[in-house]
Amino acid sequence: MNTRQQQLEAFNRLLDIMDDLREKCPWDKKQTLESLRHLTIEETYELGDAILDNDLPEIKKELGDLLLHIVFYAKIGSETNDFDIADVANSICDKLIDRHPHIYGDVVVANEEEVKQNWEKLKLKEGKKSVLEGVPKSLPALVKASRIQDKVKGVGFDWEEPHQVWDKVQEELQELQVEVRAGNQDKMESEFGDVLFSMINYARFLKVNPEDALERTNKKFIKRFMYLESKATELGKPLAEMTLAEMDVFWEEAKRL
Repeated sequence: MNTRQQQLEAFNRLLDIMDDLREKCPWDKKQTLESLRHLTIEETYELGDAILDNDLPEIKKELGDLLLHIVFYAKIGSETNDFDIADVANSICDKLIDRHPHIYGDVVVANEEEVKQNWEKLKLKEGKKSVLEGVPKSLPALVKASRIQDKVKGVGFDWEEPHQVWDKVQEELQELQVEVRAGNQDKMESEFGDVLFSMINYARFLKVNPEDALERTNKKFIKRFMYLESKATELGKPLAEMTLAEMDVFWEEAKRL
């Protein structure tokens, strides 16, 4: 691994390159905070994919892409004298010190759960009116539900045992079935949302990340379906012309593989 000096030199090299690009490259000169936003989101998802695949070389690459974006935003901020990369780094350093009084102060904690609870209490002392203010509005709904539940847990609003959460899942499923039988589309959607929210809550008690779990299933389904497509191609028969029974044979093969 690199020494701290080598790490600092590498970061300084990136800052120098960013200065050059912003001054000389037509594309880089045009970028704004707003124009980079969707690219940053895309890079974040690519990093997430690499992490789920446990592809360490790809993780390194995607981390570099994200680091570039952070440096890019800071460079744009410095051009309007609003902030630069030092301000960004010092801001997070100050926050980490303030939020870890058990490391940089005299607070004593017994476990990870107490650390999380202190974190939420400290945020409220900083002027936030709600523990939920820290949940970004633009998060995908599944991730947002998970973060909401983590936040309220930090102030003690939570179930005590996993079986209580599972009972809630069953209750929500029954309520959904009532609306399905009634044929009320709006209420079906509402109850379906309640089912998903309660399932995400149950996943938390099982220490399962629901986003990761669903993405693993997505990847599994894609792999199996592509196997099915390849077998259909070998037979020279379009999928649309195959029966479900024929497709199921290859689907079961894919599962065994």
